[in-house]
Amino acid sequence: MIEIDSHIEELISMAIAEDLAGGVDITSVVTIGADQVGVAEYRLREAGVVSGIPIAVAVLNKLGITDIETPVSCAHETEAGSVVLIARGNVRALLLAERTTLNFLTHLSGISTLTRRWVDAVAGTKCQVRDTRKTTPGWRVLEKYAVRMGGGTNHRMSLSDAALIKDNHIVAAGGVLKAFEMVRSQYPGAEIEIEVDTLDQLQEVLAGNPDLIMLDNMSVAQCREAVGIVAGRTKLEASGGLSLENAAAYAETGVDYIAVGALTHSAKSLDIGLDLRMEP
Repeated sequence: MIEIDSHIEELISMAIAEDLAGGVDITSVVTIGADQVGVAEYRLREAGVVSGIPIAVAVLNKLGITDIETPVSCAHETEAGSVVLIARGNVRALLLAERTTLNFLTHLSGISTLTRRWVDAVAGTKCQVRDTRKTTPGWRVLEKYAVRMGGGTNHRMSLSDAALIKDNHIVAAGGVLKAFEMVRSQYPGAEIEIEVDTLDQLQEVLAGNPDLIMLDNMSVAQCREAVGIVAGRTKLEASGGLSLENAAAYAETGVDYIAVGALTHSAKSLDIGLDLRMEP
């Protein structure tokens, strides 16, 4: 799951403060009594994989709502019409929480739902679907959590987690093998992944025993040939030019991962709504 740490708490506080902008919820203050109590049901308007429930609960808790039920667990494929969270309490607080909770739930569930489609597309192969650092600023921990809830795996969280030598590093260093050797000498214990554009580059870096080689914008046929060349000596990741339509073909080449930036930068929000019931 996910831990509600100080960073996530700060995101929640910022979102609520952004909604109020130093004032009050004018509509609710005028139309809702200060002591009115109600029930908010968060309901899926379309089927999908739910994630973000712990964050929604944290938002509600911050606004004083503690009577909460969660009939659906994160990571589960859930039918349209299903209620995923029920909150009881002060109606003004419930409605103040509405947009912030839904912003978290719809976006993160959208990522989980899209990830699940990719995971399903490569089912039956050893290939894993992996995310990238193409995340919303400040939301990386949350978006990568949503990828996991969809069945995907996370690439590095930050630049300091591992080395990924890409084309611009290779240009700056003066060559693909030179770049690799420079990183290995300075950070001998770090995991090193290196990006190659051609099979010739693959042959060149393979001698250095990298932990992982990224096959950038290679065709299905090239990826299959690369798998044969490597013969299990290191792991391979296909990146670029991937789609749900060709994911299975790439996975069937024998690569270990496919890198999919779209999981976090292009996921459509899952449609979730809040229905309010008043209590006597």
